Amino acid sequence: MGELVVRTENLVFSYATSQSAVPCIGPTSWEIPAGSFALLMGETGSGKTTLLRQLKPELTPTGTRHGEVQVFGSDPSQWTVAESAQLVGYVAQNPENQAVCSSVWHELAFGLENLGMPQDAMHRRVAEVAHFFGIEPWLNKATDQLSGGQKQTLNLASVLVARPKLLLLDEPTSQLDPVAERNFLHALFRVNRETGITVVVATHRPEAMAHYATCGFRMEEGRVVPASLEEFRCLGGDETAPVVRGRAGGGALGGAAGFEATDGSRGDASCAAAEVATEIVVSLKDAYVGYQGGKDFVLRGADLRIARGNIHALVGGNGCGKTTLLKTLAGILKPRRGKMRNGLSGNQAFLPQDPKALFVRDTVAEEMGEWCPDEAAAADWLSYFGLQDKQASHPYDLSGGQQQLLALAKILACEPVLLLLDEPTKGLDPATKMQVARALVRAADRGCTLVMATHDLSFSLRVADEVSMLFDGQVVCTEDPVSFFAENLFYRPLPDGFGKLWDQENQAEHACVAANSGTFSEAACDDAVVAEGE
Repeated sequence: MGELVVRTENLVFSYATSQSAVPCIGPTSWEIPAGSFALLMGETGSGKTTLLRQLKPELTPTGTRHGEVQVFGSDPSQWTVAESAQLVGYVAQNPENQAVCSSVWHELAFGLENLGMPQDAMHRRVAEVAHFFGIEPWLNKATDQLSGGQKQTLNLASVLVARPKLLLLDEPTSQLDPVAERNFLHALFRVNRETGITVVVATHRPEAMAHYATCGFRMEEGRVVPASLEEFRCLGGDETAPVVRGRAGGGALGGAAGFEATDGSRGDASCAAAEVATEIVVSLKDAYVGYQGGKDFVLRGADLRIARGNIHALVGGNGCGKTTLLKTLAGILKPRRGKMRNGLSGNQAFLPQDPKALFVRDTVAEEMGEWCPDEAAAADWLSYFGLQDKQASHPYDLSGGQQQLLALAKILACEPVLLLLDEPTKGLDPATKMQVARALVRAADRGCTLVMATHDLSFSLRVADEVSMLFDGQVVCTEDPVSFFAENLFYRPLPDGFGKLWDQENQAEHACVAANSGTFSEAACDDAVVAEGE
């Protein structure tokens, strides 16, 4: 093993506000060789972010630490601000939260200005990084005019302009569309291979990064253990026979030929028949929507129809208008032209992209009690999402994934008839996504109508009844998930951990339903049930 960039020895950390004697991380020992592209995986709330922040002194949370932390042979807590900036860079999960300047140019130069770098040298560094990432076409744009993918690329570039030797990234692609994610990961791969910068990424989606990585680790009960990347590197290509929830009774993906329904019909006729019989409860007609003070419309002539009891997924690139559409349906934004009808507005709930926007109380228990006076129901939801031991914690002390679950629990406990969800699965591990999927399906089965904006294609394929794609402020198509993903070149769900869990759990039931409809034999149904039991 060569030079070590990171070494921890019997590291233990507990938050200052922790109500439990159990530490958040540790005792654990961890080593990262120089030049690595390392993945750090683990369940939601397992301590990945807390561990990464031990390596960057400005971001280390308040708490009690024991054991040894060495980065480039010294304790990070002893560094100056300048040393920290030049040794370790950090890219956070939410691209909205890291930018501090109003223009792209100033964002790139900000860190160098604070380091007191001479102007000529600063201009050279900015030019070099802007060229490397292809930023020149939008160098003079305002940062709030960038798409999500551009913002996250800018965050990466603004960190790298200081030329750190270690780059830490916390779920950096969780809010990027599939195309932006691939572009970002390719840029990150080039940074690692061409500059020799050591890269450590905390992620719940190792499938997308495994081909770039040189080593993997997993957080288990506060400890770091080696993890094999081979299982994720083997995944690729198209999905094979996923179990789809849709009203058509499910479907399968057939390799290169595209998506086929299990009976070979692609499900189009049954979906069309179902649409005739369903009641449209939320709709947009030729809607033009923009933000106050903005010169341009975000939605331009958008049309959308949402059926009662359906789970409707909205997909599309960063900046295409998904969040704006959700806010319009919620009544937060009003169309300047066109019509919006919401027949369920009297009992609706909206989950924003940043779950902290819903938090106004001092403890998790108080958050749940704000809207749900039924203490038993509130406790049931906390237990369902594994938050029963966090009731005395402040919501801001939870991990990003746990905050997402708390926000979901808070709105689900109210039993709304319309749920509007903005990126409901971001920052969640596969098993926790399964919990969310079951909760949303249960809500739909009791008659709730759900609309979710998401970049999670695997989740949309399996859980949604309909999928709409937004582009250039319009809804360009709406189809059942099987047909929708069959006709897309880039928006195709790849194998992932959630898909594997969903298919395993639902395979037996899916086979039995198909058997009853005559698609499979009873023997096939029995075999599926036996296989599921095994």
